[in-house]
Amino acid sequence: VLSRLYHRIPLNTRYTASNRRGKLVRIDTKSTLRESSTPMPPINYQFSRRKIGQLNCGVVHPQSSELPIASLALFLHGYGAGGDDLVPLAQELLRAAELDQATMLVFPEAPLSLEELGMPGARAWWMLSIQRLLSAIENGQYELVRQEEPAGIDDAREMLSEVIRLLLEETNLTASNLLLSGFSQGAMLSTDVACRGLETPPAALALFSGCMICERVWKPNMQRLRETKILQSHGSVDSILPLQTGKWLTEALQQANCEVEFIEFYGDHTIPPEAIRQCAQLLKEITNGPQSV
Repeated sequence: VLSRLYHRIPLNTRYTASNRRGKLVRIDTKSTLRESSTPMPPINYQFSRRKIGQLNCGVVHPQSSELPIASLALFLHGYGAGGDDLVPLAQELLRAAELDQATMLVFPEAPLSLEELGMPGARAWWMLSIQRLLSAIENGQYELVRQEEPAGIDDAREMLSEVIRLLLEETNLTASNLLLSGFSQGAMLSTDVACRGLETPPAALALFSGCMICERVWKPNMQRLRETKILQSHGSVDSILPLQTGKWLTEALQQANCEVEFIEFYGDHTIPPEAIRQCAQLLKEITNGPQSV
């Protein structure tokens, strides 16, 4: 049962991406990005690990420290995944976004280890009562999911908000250049931080297989997200968080006059290619500017 609670993308050691100039670069998650044979000067990226605030993070950033960062994007993994679970998204995002300027992609590792639960390397943003969650869903008691205010979400929100503030200060950016994204539990935390964690909401929010929780405190704060571009995706046969739990979040956002692009796809608890492409478009807009889309 536990292994079904998250989606793991295989972490390829090397992959290629291209910028608008057509230059291919090879991303090596264990060292730096190496140039391909195409002789055009690109923006070269590298992958490194660092601690930001209280969280260990994987960071995809320009190889040149003198190159200004035009946008910042954070991607939060789901319950039971390792800190590098979503790092391979960098491949598709950089290739599809066709960025004219440099970006920084950050993959925070959740603070809690699940090793004592027999899941070495697995992490969580807060602990889940697995049996209670599954029982509520199996019995159709979805309102219990909507009303859930998990112990630990406040600590997770504060730690992630600190990471974002430090990165915005470091890159001399504002929330108008910020994309916040997450999968499953990471999508829930992204929503929580956007609603009540930051002084200014992010310019873009991408939520993959998330759902409505904390309804009592989220709904009054959702009007803050009226200027935020919101992308949601959810599988029609999601066996972990049923489609309806995601639609409740969409409906609440729309009731707050937020614009939401909702991608429903035939699939389980995962991230579909179309959602990755649309997320790349959000990244492109906050990096190159609205006229680029």
